[in-house]
Amino acid sequence: MLKRLKKLSVQATHRPRGDRAFRLSSMGVAVVLCSMLGACAVAPGMRMMVSGGKTAQRAPQGAGAGTDAAGTPPTTQVADATPATPEVAITELSVDVVRRMQEERVEKQQEQVKLLSPAPQPYTVGAGDVLQIVVWDHPEIAAAMGSTQSQQSTRPGDPTSGFVVDQAGDVTFPYAGTLHVAGMRTEEVQKHLSAALGKYFVKPQVTVRMASYRAHEVYVDGEVRNPGVVAVNDVPLSLYEAVARAGGFSDTADQSDLVLVRDGVTHRVDLTRMLASGTSPSRLYLKPGDLLRVVARDENDVYVMGEVNKPISAIPRRTGRITLADAIAQAGSVNSSTADAAQMFVIRGSLSGTPQVFHLDGRSPVAMLVAKEFDLQPKDVVYVDGNGLVRFNRVLTLLIPAINAGLTAGLVAK
Repeated sequence: MLKRLKKLSVQATHRPRGDRAFRLSSMGVAVVLCSMLGACAVAPGMRMMVSGGKTAQRAPQGAGAGTDAAGTPPTTQVADATPATPEVAITELSVDVVRRMQEERVEKQQEQVKLLSPAPQPYTVGAGDVLQIVVWDHPEIAAAMGSTQSQQSTRPGDPTSGFVVDQAGDVTFPYAGTLHVAGMRTEEVQKHLSAALGKYFVKPQVTVRMASYRAHEVYVDGEVRNPGVVAVNDVPLSLYEAVARAGGFSDTADQSDLVLVRDGVTHRVDLTRMLASGTSPSRLYLKPGDLLRVVARDENDVYVMGEVNKPISAIPRRTGRITLADAIAQAGSVNSSTADAAQMFVIRGSLSGTPQVFHLDGRSPVAMLVAKEFDLQPKDVVYVDGNGLVRFNRVLTLLIPAINAGLTAGLVAK
């Protein structure tokens, strides 16, 4: 093709001055040729632009670790900065890096368990609770509870027969008057009531127990079979018990991502890792007013793009875990014809935080072990870059039609 272009250009120098069409077509071919040579440096298509030469900031992991034979720190690549994005260091994935990240997650999980598993507190009376109060040897006082004492409530919302604690936290009882009982345990209410009745009866024998627990509740929402309100009673309510009362996890639930909102603070609970580390979820007790939401798996998907057979939004397994190998497998594996196995990237982060970029050289068999153990996080982006020959071939595919058109115009003019 280059010989043909050279021949046309030589012919153009010997053509008469009046043959403008041929000269213009030859000039067009020359311009297209220059564009083709320049386009090889800026091949079209999406790709990860990286540069090297910066020293890694990671601390050594052992004697001799983190340095080469000369004792100098290793170098790492960085993602090239643009006017809209900052320069981000690229972390090379290895067995040691993946193991260290797993250990850090275990430590954070243990700290979270300690934070969310205080000793359960005894149940205290609150507004809306129904108390059953019996004064022995004084059956006339039982009439204060009304004629519904032995009848069943006709509607689910009706309170059980007894003395209802009003919204101010008070209860009214014959002879004793109005007592403020909110925040007390049943045995404390019994002592205060016995003291109040002692003014009218000789050593009154009083029994107080809860007839209906209605004051304290937790809310379970999201991917459970029966979302709604779960009442808290005198038995401490664990996280697992709350999910069980809500019907258990649905088929679309992500068991690794439970959102617990307590006192205005949001905590992310990973049941899958807790069980894997030997920590029982029954150690996490809920408090009245807690909100527990089970996230759906399709909300925690990851994006796989680039030179894969089927770009896809990969969904975690039922346990909520998804590794780099899982995501690539769901995308139909890398494209063996166009992918560069040495250029596999994971982009993590958001606009509000510091982004992270991980790089995996998939040419080594050990890299597959790393990919199998490297856990992805929700909304991660997995990108597989293309090889240089494919990008050059795409340049030719775009430019050859223009070159052929120029050559055809030159031959027609000739």
